[in-house]
Amino acid sequence: MKTKVIRTIAGLFGVILILPAAFSAAPTPQPNIGVNGYFATDKAQRGRIIQAAIVIDIPSGYHINSNRPLESYLIATQLKVDAPSGIRVGPTVYPRALLRTFKFSKKQLSVYEGRAVLRFNVTVPVNYSSGSVDLKARVRLQSCNEEVCFPPKTQEVNLSIGVVGASDRVQRVNGLVFGRR
Repeated sequence: MKTKVIRTIAGLFGVILILPAAFSAAPTPQPNIGVNGYFATDKAQRGRIIQAAIVIDIPSGYHINSNRPLESYLIATQLKVDAPSGIRVGPTVYPRALLRTFKFSKKQLSVYEGRAVLRFNVTVPVNYSSGSVDLKARVRLQSCNEEVCFPPKTQEVNLSIGVVGASDRVQRVNGLVFGRR
């Protein structure tokens, strides 16, 4: 009887040691895609257009579908910007996509890798009364690696900028995104 109990305990102990190893081959985690918003100047002038951008940083070894994927089953990268009443947001200019072939697809796919900059203009009307503009940007994207695509997700970015008069001085900022002048 004592031997049988010892064997049972030893067997259970062995199973406990093996279980973590059986679950160590976890699925590939979804990458941490960075999504940030920028303006080209430090303040927005009433009656003027200001450039804005959403920058998507994609880790090495991953990609996201472009805004015009070549296969109907892939989720397009989309930017939607909500603005206060009176503020006009222009259309989004998406970057040029790369054509790549991956293990999970026999055809080339239209993707973004590394850094993707989505640009748009914001117009503040002359009669805008608030001292700031607050935008809410939503980026819907689907990330993939060489073997698998992950479920699509939406990331929100809040952009805020002070508003000044049309003749007030503003300075260019975020030169890495908008270029230096």
